[in-house]
Amino acid sequence: MLGRVFLARVIEPGDETGGRWVRERGAVEVARRLRDGGRALPGVSEKRWAGLCARARGADPHRDLAVARAAGARYVTPGTAEWPGQLDDLGDARPLGLWVRGGPSLRMWALRSVAVVGARACTEYGAHMAATLAAGLAERGWVVVSGGAYGVDGAAHRGALGAGGATAAVLACGVDRPYPPGHTALITRIAEQGLVVGELPPGDHPTPSRFILRNRVIAALTRGTVVVEAAYRSGSLVTARAARRLGRHVMGVPGPATSALSAGVHELLRGDAVLVGDAAEVVELVGAMGELPPERRGPVLPTDLLEPRTRHVLAGLPARGTASAAEVARRAQTTQDDAIARLYELRALGYVERHGDGWKLTRQAMISVRGGRSPC
Repeated sequence: MLGRVFLARVIEPGDETGGRWVRERGAVEVARRLRDGGRALPGVSEKRWAGLCARARGADPHRDLAVARAAGARYVTPGTAEWPGQLDDLGDARPLGLWVRGGPSLRMWALRSVAVVGARACTEYGAHMAATLAAGLAERGWVVVSGGAYGVDGAAHRGALGAGGATAAVLACGVDRPYPPGHTALITRIAEQGLVVGELPPGDHPTPSRFILRNRVIAALTRGTVVVEAAYRSGSLVTARAARRLGRHVMGVPGPATSALSAGVHELLRGDAVLVGDAAEVVELVGAMGELPPERRGPVLPTDLLEPRTRHVLAGLPARGTASAAEVARRAQTTQDDAIARLYELRALGYVERHGDGWKLTRQAMISVRGGRSPC
């Protein structure tokens, strides 16, 4: 473990060259070569090797582990019982290890997790959809994973916590220094009730490139990624594209066609992303066989409960004025005797009334029909 803790301070997240060194030579040997500062390992220039060696001179894995323990964090490495095997799909870009704050097992939580990501400067609609989706997923026993940022990320975490469910925040900085600072209370609460995860060692700060590289971990860790509001250049689209490359489900929540914050989501939906509107539709994709959403249908109207042939007779009456039994029978494609019998049945139910030799719809029938299908 010490070798990987050392390298986490030296090699940037997602560095495939460093990942290849570790795979081919082992973390201990790579750490020794960097510490000694001898001849460069293959794949880097002398200038870059000198920069890595300079960083190595300031690395102290014992200090990092002590700071992490003081913050209530542990270091999880590949091959250990808590390591989520799906992260191995990243190949040489796989994290050297992950710093984890929180009591639950990262591996067990990752087995049934969904990422909910999106715009930082989201609209009220985006925040509402993210929170509602997250709450619905949490109520169904799914772990909601996001990045702890403002906007959609924060709404997703709060939605899961508000439902009494599980959530995990994957940070682009040390897990002992919540970022953004305005989410300190939220991230602290996530650490108490869920998990806070990060590749970078204690005290490290975020940078734009680290946010982008963090997103590959969110994508790999989860069964699928849902994007709620994203402009064309949104970082959440990076998460979605990484999920697609890794063979995970990619989903999008649509928004107004005139909204720039939905343009990126709509671009995903024009490709192979799946449109979702609630947690049940997300679970239908990422869940086990048989986890299907309820059948979607409009409200049941009183006339829907009529026997089909009686509905045909009702539909044979004009919207205005009266019609004879013979005219109703012709429109309903039945006999006059059958039409008369059903008209009396409809009169007993309050749908039609008789006027001399003619029949007409009642006000009750007109209200029912306007709520559904026209009888004509």
